[in-house]
Amino acid sequence: MPGVMAPLARLWVILPDARLVGGAVRDLLCGRGVADIDLATPHAPDVVTARLKDAGIKVVPTGLAHGTVTAVLDGRPFEITTLRRDEETDGRHATVAWTHDWREDAARRDFTINAMSCDSAGVVHDYFGGRADLAAGRVRFVGEARTRIVEDALRILRFFRFQARYGQSTPDAEAMAAITALAGLIDRLSVERIWSELRRILAGPHVIVTLEQMAGCGVLAHVLPPPWNIGLLARLIACGAPEDAVLRLAAMLEGDVQAVARHLRLSRADGAALAQARATPVPRPGMDKADIARLLADHGLRDLLWRAWLGQAAAVGAPDPAWDALRGVLVATAKPVFPLTGRDLLAAGCVPGAAMGQVLAQVRRWWLENGCTPTHAACQAHMRAVLGGPGPDGPRPDGT
Repeated sequence: MPGVMAPLARLWVILPDARLVGGAVRDLLCGRGVADIDLATPHAPDVVTARLKDAGIKVVPTGLAHGTVTAVLDGRPFEITTLRRDEETDGRHATVAWTHDWREDAARRDFTINAMSCDSAGVVHDYFGGRADLAAGRVRFVGEARTRIVEDALRILRFFRFQARYGQSTPDAEAMAAITALAGLIDRLSVERIWSELRRILAGPHVIVTLEQMAGCGVLAHVLPPPWNIGLLARLIACGAPEDAVLRLAAMLEGDVQAVARHLRLSRADGAALAQARATPVPRPGMDKADIARLLADHGLRDLLWRAWLGQAAAVGAPDPAWDALRGVLVATAKPVFPLTGRDLLAAGCVPGAAMGQVLAQVRRWWLENGCTPTHAACQAHMRAVLGGPGPDGPRPDGT
């Protein structure tokens, strides 16, 4: 954890009873990089806040209702949460109370591999066999799987995400039975929470196996409206395409992608990317420079690259040098920019209005037909010809 040990040591001086919890412990034990450092403490939030402020540390009350404050040291956030027990849950939200019992706090977590804690001496506290499960590649719910899912249905999707990343065997039978029986609870979740988990699943490892498992137990139908084309997604991955969730979503969807974007309430950027991944023309190996220039003039580079990946998946379904070369040309080619603007037409005496737009469109079509090579002067000459003025004897498309 580069750059983390010094501020962490300082926090342990202020809160000596605090422990690392959750993903930080899990990933340290299996040798993975640690993204977020979360700590837990038996002290109430107001006590934690007072101690941190007395030590001159900035404190942000990020989630006081759930006992969480964020300490900011050296520009890095450290979430510190008071030990909790659930008083009441409704499948989406929990009412919590503070506790001093570390085991009680660990018992409310989702999976055994996420329920471990580590104190300042480096001792790992493991109440439910998480360390053994991590070593064996088992993802198990803490306690009874059905109970954990009823507490929060999002744990169904989290199970598949963690199984894909940490599982090394067939999914836990008790977990799968409970998930199959309770899959309908997903409908009670907000689509924003669903997309947040699905996005991580799509961008993560073992996507195809995971999606097939989700489909087999009835979960995927509650997440994405069918039909799906998991086979095309498998071919896309086999091609070596980028691990982008929206690109992978575009590959596996059939039907109205805009309806799916609305269903998942995708951001404007993600929704547009999904739509363009299906609507943009497919560039293909062997296209000449003029064809590529025309595509780049009318479409974004990312959209064309994604369409090339999807085209390769459909046509080849495997690595292919010709498609790689095509994408190399797309990246290396500067986006052509149509030289004329409305100012050119005004200077030529064109009256502002719909007619001016029609003239610009006509000249641009001519520019595209000539491979986007005509210069500003050549486009001006063609514009004058369109307007009925001198032009045929003016500069040629190459500007000479």
